[in-house]
Amino acid sequence: MVQYLETDVLIIGSGGAGMYAAIAAADHGANVLLLDKSIVGRSGATIMAQMTVAAAVGEEEPDDWRFHLKDTIAAGRDLVDEPLAKILCQRAPEKIWQMEEWGVGWARSGNHLTQVHAPGHDRKRCVYVDFLNTGPATARTLRNQVRKFDNIRRVSDLIVTDLVLQDGRAAGAVALHLETGQAVTIAAKATVIATGGLTSMYNRNSASANMGGDGYALGLRAGAELIDMEFVQFFPIGHLAPRMTGMDPIMWDPFRYKLGGRLLNGKKEEFTQNYGAPEDGKYVVTRDAATYAIFKEVEAGRGSPHGGAWLSFEHIPEADLRAAFGPVIDKLANNGIDLTKMAIEVAPIAHYHMGGLRTDDSLATTLPHLFATGEAVGGANGANRLSGNAISETFVFGELAGRSAAALSHSAMPDIHHAAQPFLDIIAEASNRAGGGMTPTAAIASLQTIMAEDVGPFRTADGLRRALDNLAQLAATLPELPTGGAMAFNQQLADWFGLRNMLVVARTIATAALARTESRGAHQREDHPGLDQAWTYNQVVRLDGDDIRLFRSEVRRLAQEELA
Repeated sequence: MVQYLETDVLIIGSGGAGMYAAIAAADHGANVLLLDKSIVGRSGATIMAQMTVAAAVGEEEPDDWRFHLKDTIAAGRDLVDEPLAKILCQRAPEKIWQMEEWGVGWARSGNHLTQVHAPGHDRKRCVYVDFLNTGPATARTLRNQVRKFDNIRRVSDLIVTDLVLQDGRAAGAVALHLETGQAVTIAAKATVIATGGLTSMYNRNSASANMGGDGYALGLRAGAELIDMEFVQFFPIGHLAPRMTGMDPIMWDPFRYKLGGRLLNGKKEEFTQNYGAPEDGKYVVTRDAATYAIFKEVEAGRGSPHGGAWLSFEHIPEADLRAAFGPVIDKLANNGIDLTKMAIEVAPIAHYHMGGLRTDDSLATTLPHLFATGEAVGGANGANRLSGNAISETFVFGELAGRSAAALSHSAMPDIHHAAQPFLDIIAEASNRAGGGMTPTAAIASLQTIMAEDVGPFRTADGLRRALDNLAQLAATLPELPTGGAMAFNQQLADWFGLRNMLVVARTIATAALARTESRGAHQREDHPGLDQAWTYNQVVRLDGDDIRLFRSEVRRLAQEELA
């Protein structure tokens, strides 16, 4: 038996961007179905974030959204979709104040918001709750707002497998209810993709396990276009060892910057100077240079025991550590980490994806009635995201996507019963497939290894071609992978659909990276070092049957007077 649902606006993904979209759509009168393949309001990247939020509120020093935009464009290495970035920077301050009204509790210094100077910004611009709870506080605040709307229905444990089309437009979706194993069809007048990024496709990442590129795959298979897929941002000093729970793996960056934490190789020697980046006792190495240096030391056999580098604060007086880290020191102690007596291991980890669904200024994708928000949106960050912009776009793009989708709630409810049937057949065929050999879970681990080894921070043509060959071989096994087991909470079946999405998205990254024969921002080709001005355009991805098609697109620019 198939369950059938209807809604004005369907929102797939309930992290910060999805919840903000739901609030905006409901506030504009639409009936909203907010769903998640995990727990609504408690999944995605927002709840994990522990750092800062960029917005030109000008509380610490004079600021303007144009200055924020200038820094965003500079960080994006000439590939930023400037109209989208303008929306982000111009509207971020009002969202900060809206979140304050809703009770998020931004940190204050006296009678004004506290702001800090994050890398890439020209002034103190980033607000925070505290250095441990910005993301959790944001998620909690949005959950509380969502609960106030009777016209938002929340459904957890629902895995969307495919989007359904009618008359050339998005008309809803087919899903698998993980708790029961039951298929579900959802008719919707408008659909919003809020599934986040793709960084869990790498075995070392800072993301939720949900961040496997689902929204990109859903949109691409339905006919939407993707943009800038080659640009995966790697954070150089993600936490590697010892085991640490309840803390952000990228937390070391501000403390290394502030205190001058020493990067050491496996022999406990400083090494960045060997790659043209001396530190002289201070944190002056850029993220890309630090990533390269660590990568090369590990490659040469001089890595730390777990395959990274040591980060040491042992030379810092205990009083200075506590003054800088505050309550973080106690949380570290609960994890068995004493920075006065031990170094920790760090390594580059996949952190964020600049690419995603191609949209216009209303966040409508190239498929009618389909919208995107948050990290699912491509283009606004170009080749590299400016620090602090991730949660800002969660707020700004979430509100805009929800409002844009709600504008279609006056249209007729589509009848998707016939169009949904092929996708229901896929669920039926994939369910309880007997057989031995590699499980879908194991296959995902293989894909993560392929991506880490050949589509990681530093790439070559040979490695990218090898990755594409290995991905093709892995894809060939997909129809035979066993999914047998109880229908309720069948994790192998859930992983089968996750792998199905990952395979197509991984191919788009590798294909776009192979085509871009330069190094720019987060895309670094060892066989094509240096930025090439001839490559100052975006790469757009379309799916033609099973084939990935690339074409070039001029970067959208603002008129000079809009930047002044």
